[in-house]
Amino acid sequence: MQQAANLQHRSQVLLRVLLSYYVSNGFSAALGLFLVSGAVHLLLGSVAAGAASIGVIVCIPPDQAAPVKGKFWHLLPAAVLGLPLFFAVQVLHAQPLWLGLLLVPASFLAFLAGAWGKRGLPIAVSVMFAMVFSMAVPQQAWLAGAVHSTLYFGVGALCYVLYASAANALLNGRYRSQMLADTLLALAQLMRSQAEQFVQKASADRRDPAPLIGVLLRQQAVLTEQLQAARDLLLESPNSARRQQLAAMLLVVLEMRDHLMACELDLDTLQASPGNFEAMQGMSGILLTLSLDLEALADALLLGRQPNALVNCRPQLAALSWEAGQSGPEPANAMLARGLANRVGNLSDESVRLAQLARGEAAPDIALIRTNWHMFVSATHWSWLPFLAIWRWDAPPLRHAVRAALAIGFAYGLGLLMPWGSHDYWILITIVVVLRGSLAQTLERRNSRVAGTLIGCVLAGLILAAHASPLVLLLVLTLAQAVAHALALRVYLVTAIAATVLGLVQAHLVSVGASPVFAELERVADTLLGVSIAWAFSYVLPSWERHQISGLVARALAAQARYAQLSLTLGQVERIDNAPELAWRLARRESYESLSALVNATQRALVEPRAEQPPLEALGRILARSYQLLAQLTSVKTMLMIRRERLQLERIAEPLLQTSRAMEEALRPGAVLSAEAQAPSLRVNELAQLSDPFESDLTPWMLRRLGLLTGIARQLAQDAKALAR
Repeated sequence: MQQAANLQHRSQVLLRVLLSYYVSNGFSAALGLFLVSGAVHLLLGSVAAGAASIGVIVCIPPDQAAPVKGKFWHLLPAAVLGLPLFFAVQVLHAQPLWLGLLLVPASFLAFLAGAWGKRGLPIAVSVMFAMVFSMAVPQQAWLAGAVHSTLYFGVGALCYVLYASAANALLNGRYRSQMLADTLLALAQLMRSQAEQFVQKASADRRDPAPLIGVLLRQQAVLTEQLQAARDLLLESPNSARRQQLAAMLLVVLEMRDHLMACELDLDTLQASPGNFEAMQGMSGILLTLSLDLEALADALLLGRQPNALVNCRPQLAALSWEAGQSGPEPANAMLARGLANRVGNLSDESVRLAQLARGEAAPDIALIRTNWHMFVSATHWSWLPFLAIWRWDAPPLRHAVRAALAIGFAYGLGLLMPWGSHDYWILITIVVVLRGSLAQTLERRNSRVAGTLIGCVLAGLILAAHASPLVLLLVLTLAQAVAHALALRVYLVTAIAATVLGLVQAHLVSVGASPVFAELERVADTLLGVSIAWAFSYVLPSWERHQISGLVARALAAQARYAQLSLTLGQVERIDNAPELAWRLARRESYESLSALVNATQRALVEPRAEQPPLEALGRILARSYQLLAQLTSVKTMLMIRRERLQLERIAEPLLQTSRAMEEALRPGAVLSAEAQAPSLRVNELAQLSDPFESDLTPWMLRRLGLLTGIARQLAQDAKALAR
């Protein structure tokens, strides 16, 4: 039975991958390669098709599921920059010294594209592919041959840019559904981890004593990145009923993320009472049920089916039995438990609302969607500002560009000395795909690249030894390109296998009259050399994370201070589409994104040399308390927006203002707390009088949250100072 369940789960996961937006994008790119190369092959012959296919491959890395606006201009730099470099390599092919003098500075300039972050890195790879694959083309006896090859390259690149822009527009509706489904799956994964957190400390048989906060933070970082990608795609031009429906669902997911964050509150107190274990297990089970509901909704989006209606879990929550509370300065145990149950109930409410939107039973808020479209999507134009900002010696993109140029130059010189020097381009390809801006990212790809090359060489050897026709090889090239592009950011081992087949078959197609036989051992040796050089040069001019951590911590604290300032205001109780609400949403996004950047940097620091690591213990405390602070702010926001009729607004107005000022003062760089920054609203007599939050005044609960916020902010400031020492 268990084996059948595991098989069903794996089949379900595989189906979700096959129906995902990144696989659709990968096969769309591969279809473009097939159509362009096939057409050129039929019209101009196999030699022209080989060069045209290089033009296509060069333009594929930046081709991702993206908004329609700006898609053409996002792809064009790969073709425009790649064309002259492809020609220059063709002209200098017979002059190794001059070719080397071209490769090094061109590599430096190409990797400077890292200044634009995730948008720029694929352009850097494309430019490098243009040069490296040009080295795989046989030397031209005459200048006319180089011109012809370059023209074929340009035809392939231009045709693909036009095709990819059209395909992205055609698949835009499908991409929106797939992107939302992937976001729901990421949220469901985070929800399962939170469910485990509910019973982690209370479980006596748990072998792993490490807290789940690290897992939760990593998954929060993944969800944050996924949400921004979804915003960019789903909030663009919401001018049809379907687009508005999907955009409204995305906005509900954002609210669910906040409610899930708030579920972290009061867990320590509740788990300290052994009598609560059964009820906490029940709560955990409800969260697991909700996560399965989200997965079912994601599956319906992927399959294009009408999702099932969801049942609210609040009756199950009401039936849970909690340990009786005790008197004292702390709130009664049962009251805290009901508050936690209500936060889970909020998640259930939003899940039901999500299903209603998906089924067409609820109308989206058009005004809010259109406002979010203008405020929350990433810029699609290219700006010179990132490029101008990196010209300082400690800038990671600049150091990486120097590092990569040195690695390429060293590898090229070494390749000329190898007995199989005619295949030195393979060493360079390996460096391009393995060497990354940090040691952690380089190590992540190193082993996968070696294993993938071993397997890929065997597969490519079998294919080429069969003396297949050019059309069959083109089909192989198409499939390899689809797999390599689709899974590049998900399963790099599979990408390395497909990329090896792609590179070897592509090199064979452009080698006129060459024998289909090649030495697998040479390719493996090239790969080992390439990954070794990439690994070694990752220590040259390194950008250790400890040099970036202080800036990331400062950004996170500033973002949380701004987020708190906008959350702790009575302006939030007005209409949801007013200016204060939009400012709050922007501050919330920056708060999550800054924390996500800090989490990712901390993860990368874990594999760096011990002497170069930042104070990981202090970083862990900062991350954990930032997580707690966001949870408390979410709880305050929920009370202000949903239960404001049970708050004495005149009584909380001043404490809200005092808490906002105290947090801003505490989280300011180099702050020294004054006496006024002490918790302004945490009064023992009020805590002792806390009553049922669902039947009475919520003002004492609000005051308690404000006091906790001030305390967490002060602790966070102390941790930041300890990190700076």
